[in-house]
Amino acid sequence: MAHKYNLTPQAVPLVNTKYRTIATQIPVPESLPVLAKLNAYEPISMSGQPPVIWDRAEGVNVYDRWGNKWLDWSSGVLITNAGHGHPDICAALRQAIDKPLLATYAFPHESRAELCEMLANTTPTGMDKVFLLSAGSETTENAIKLARTYGVRKYGPKKHVIVSFDGAFHGRTLGAQMIGGMSSLKDWIVQLPGGFVQVPFPDGFYCEDVSFDLFLATLAKAGVTPADVAGVITESYQGIGPNFLPDEYARRLGQWCKANDVVLIMDEVQAGFGRTGKFYCWEHYDLVPDLICCGKGVTSSLPLSAVIGRNDIMDMYAPGTMTSTHSASPLPVVAAIANLKVIKREKLTERAAELGPVLGKGLDALAAKYPSRIGKSLHRGLVGGLLIVKPGSKEPDAAAALAINERCMQKGLLMFAPVGMGGGCIKIAPPLTTPKDALEEGIAVLTESIAEVFGA
Repeated sequence: MAHKYNLTPQAVPLVNTKYRTIATQIPVPESLPVLAKLNAYEPISMSGQPPVIWDRAEGVNVYDRWGNKWLDWSSGVLITNAGHGHPDICAALRQAIDKPLLATYAFPHESRAELCEMLANTTPTGMDKVFLLSAGSETTENAIKLARTYGVRKYGPKKHVIVSFDGAFHGRTLGAQMIGGMSSLKDWIVQLPGGFVQVPFPDGFYCEDVSFDLFLATLAKAGVTPADVAGVITESYQGIGPNFLPDEYARRLGQWCKANDVVLIMDEVQAGFGRTGKFYCWEHYDLVPDLICCGKGVTSSLPLSAVIGRNDIMDMYAPGTMTSTHSASPLPVVAAIANLKVIKREKLTERAAELGPVLGKGLDALAAKYPSRIGKSLHRGLVGGLLIVKPGSKEPDAAAALAINERCMQKGLLMFAPVGMGGGCIKIAPPLTTPKDALEEGIAVLTESIAEVFGA
């Protein structure tokens, strides 16, 4: 849905703390021509975010050109796990630029081999193959291609169905949106091809039945047998929340896939690289995937994504038949290598686990204080969300969520626009480098903003 932020410059209280500086009108009057130019020359789909013109970003802060500093709770849409502009990543990029080696197409370079080995070493034995790409959508497209190829080649054309979940988001390309669980994103697909089935996601709020029996019953109702299913794909947590799989459900899903030789694909594009207090979010669950889709936080900076998977599945295509023009482009590759080293050396995964209870306590307290307006508090590690609902219902309250988001921006706390069903979820995703006092300050700002919007 479109988010309509107030573009009339408003006088806001002066803020000057260690992590926030707001000393002018918001939005800044001088920024309006830039926003107008974007409206003139970009499609409207690129608009809808808070009207902040980024000039630079360092660590946990975002700056504009007019003296304002925001505490970042977006990580640039869950990209900068190692913080903005980490010195090690910047140094690796400068070294590559000065070399120079900026493009290779399908030709190998040493850093490509190093990164593939590093990523393979993050997964269980037998998942040693890594296909480097550029965007998350490419990984999910390739994963469903590999799952279907595996099923059809091994068992014949009957085993071709891909199962995904209601509410899922796996990207914006054709295949990625066919497996996505949001019908509003599919109206451009005039005739949906067969072989794609969605089942309810057991979030415990909109779907109160969290038993795996619902998965089985939904497939049976659709006339789909285990012998028909080539692959199951799910986000390790659904980005519209974050919505996490119940532990027992996840365990039975993993068992069912193994028993029926179904390729289990975990989409870690948003959830990976320490975000939830585990290196991969699926590690919270009692299952082992066959394919892992990665992106966003893999570099904390430049576009790069990857499919990591079982050797026998990844090696099904002959040389030259599964490639990508910018696969292993040197600049994103060196950024990823530096990023992975930072995550390990600075123990950012462990840091997310340690700070998770701080974030969770703050969000749970808000949900307890406003039970008729906050439907659910969602969190694990350094990702969280509040489902803002209309009083006493489960209906998303997009207007209230936007008002909270906008109020936070005016106070120096920056999040991307509300997400989820009906645009009612306040999404929280600070860099994993966030100090504890900065996280507590952000929670205080969110608490103050919610009180002002709800009038209590």
